[in-house]
Amino acid sequence: MFAVFARTRKALGALLAFVSLSGLVACTVAGPQTGPSINTNKPVPVALLVPGGSTSANDASLATSLENAARMAMAELSGVKVDLRVYNTGGNPNQAAAMATKAVNDGAKIILGPVFAQSANAAGLAVARRNVNVLSFSNNPDIAGGNVFILGNTFGNVADRLVRYAARQGKGRIMILHGNDQAEITGRSAIQSAIANSSATLAGTASFELSQSGIVNAMPGISAQIKNSGAQSVFLTSGTSGALPFLAGLLPENGVSPATKQFIGLQRWDIPSNALALPGLQGGWFALPDPALANRFNSRYQARYGAAPHPIAGLAYDGIAAIGALVKSGKADALTSTALTQGQGFVGVNGIFRLRGNGTNERGLAVAQIQNNQVIIIDPAPRSFGGAGF
Repeated sequence: MFAVFARTRKALGALLAFVSLSGLVACTVAGPQTGPSINTNKPVPVALLVPGGSTSANDASLATSLENAARMAMAELSGVKVDLRVYNTGGNPNQAAAMATKAVNDGAKIILGPVFAQSANAAGLAVARRNVNVLSFSNNPDIAGGNVFILGNTFGNVADRLVRYAARQGKGRIMILHGNDQAEITGRSAIQSAIANSSATLAGTASFELSQSGIVNAMPGISAQIKNSGAQSVFLTSGTSGALPFLAGLLPENGVSPATKQFIGLQRWDIPSNALALPGLQGGWFALPDPALANRFNSRYQARYGAAPHPIAGLAYDGIAAIGALVKSGKADALTSTALTQGQGFVGVNGIFRLRGNGTNERGLAVAQIQNNQVIIIDPAPRSFGGAGF
């Protein structure tokens, strides 16, 4: 079983690159409102920063998918013209900073991207004094603030949604189980914050080293702690590309069964789809974007480009859709931070979302359960802010 773990470490490393917190500084140079004045009667200059130009084939594929999604959104705008210019960052923070500067010199009024947290942070800092906002595809709240906004779905969004749902279902006494690396520790903190801001209670936390021996050796003690805590739910930070498959097997083997404890996942449990067959995950909950809207986007993208979009390509569509909705108002201040953080938010290909004044975001998510190896929506994604789920 643990041979699988070795093969998944590379995938887990990709997650760490996406949410890594080391060496990042939120942009705080700008004042309380940032953003240029624009002429809404002309095409709005938008820069798209993508990770093209690196030595990674994955980066090249991601760059193409993001650009395709952005252009698809442009084609579907009504009454708004966007002048999109694409800049390759090479997945490198220094190049991202240089490209952000070049984009603004070329006339960009707003920057969409980059993807990776370090690059997004560097791009934001490079143009912080140029009065231009950056809508990054990162999901790392540590870089948010000032002129930098993150579009990626955050651990905080997922934790808030699932903790509130657990509390409403009478399963709000929650034990957190996490691996000892930065991504999962960040996930643990997000769950703790969600519990503190809800009617749920923290039953305790338990951790393990991310290695074969670390997981096996920790399980007896962790299982005993869970059983003695009175926890109704066990919130797992690990994903399918990391320790989750082993936890799903070892927890029941050590007396912690999904039949008596509600298992909850911070990450998607339906990717890859074969994870749905794991016995230990049957009955478990996780959160995901509105499936109907996401499937609609995937179908339109497939029809237009002849291939499936990258899992985060919808963020590029969302960014263009938000820009288009704001510019359509005809106001010169449509791309300022005040306009970007309007309370009603926007509707994207993954559902409703809105940007917050601190640079983070809120996204409407559905709650799913694995039943008989299938994903079943047990609480639909909200369709407006202030509705069910918020």
